[in-house]
Parts: sequence; structure tokens; C-alpha cells
Amino acid sequence: MDTGEVLASLGVEGAAAAAHALSLPAEAYGNDAQLEVMWAMKAYNHAEVYFNLISSVDPKFLKLTKTDDVIYSKFREDFPDFNIKILDPELLKSAEAKEKWRPFCNHFEGLVEDFNYGTLLRLDCEKDYTEENTIFATRIQFFAIEIARNREGYNDAVHNASVKAKQQKKEQS
Repeated sequence: MDTGEVLASLGVEGAAAAAHALSLPAEAYGNDAQLEVMWAMKAYNHAEVYFNLISSVDPKFLKLTKTDDVIYSKFREDFPDFNIKILDPELLKSAEAKEKWRPFCNHFEGLVEDFNYGTLLRLDCEKDYTEENTIFATRIQFFAIEIARNREGYNDAVHNASVKAKQQKKEQS
């Protein structure tokens, strides 16, 4: 069942309740499987919208937040040699990596809405979101890496492949 069907099955009141539930702090919940599914759906929807966006619009011209310039500058200041083309999960998730990322992420508290919410991030920027190519990251990590990928031309491969596919489809019609 796709996420649209799941949300439609909730009805207006159920969808409103789900939206409210997702806005509450994590401390308000224990390990609720239904809530985890809602978070996963929200993260998946965000990933799908973002991938469609970089497929349709030249990524160099995208502005993901009001603070893109600040995020990009701070990211490259704190992580000057970080490989954004193909991410190493250990550089995001290991204990040592978390210690390095924590001050960067906390720098954006109050500057970037929901900076520490979970989101999906592609490991290889030239590929779509798949189970093998996706990692869970904080929203600010997503923004930092994707803004850098857009500005440094790494997401051009996705955009160019989409343009080429549309061109071929048009020629076949």
C-alpha cells in the first residue's frame, strides 16, 4: 500500500491526528510501532519529493532552506574533505563520527526548523533511494550534504539522466 492510500485510509480526522502526533517531541512516546510507520512514511515522502525535484530542476539552482549559504559554509568549514559523492555510513554513524557531527548539528538549533528530525539520505548521489542506497540521518545532515551535492555538481547525474529519459520518451512518441 502506498503512503497516499495509507493516509487516505485514515480519513480527515485520522490524518490530522497523525500530523499532530508527528509534531510532538520524541520523549512523549515509547516504542510505538504505528508511530514508527508514520515517521517512516513521512521520511519516505520527503525523499520522494526531493528526488523528483532534483530530477526536474537543475540542482545548482535549488534552494532547500533560507540558510543554505550558512549551512554550506559551516559544513565545508567543519568537513572540508568529506566525500559527498558516495557516503561512508561509518562517517555518519560511528561513535567517533557522531561526536564530530554533534556540534555541527547543534549549531543549527533554532536556525533550521526540525534540524534534528530523521530523514533519508542517499549513499551514492548518482542513484535513487533504494534500501541498499539509503541511510537514516538527521535533517541538518541531509541539508548539508545535499546542498553541497547540488552546489558542487554531484546531483547533476540524476538531473541529466532524467532529462535524457524524458528526451528519449519524447522522441519515441
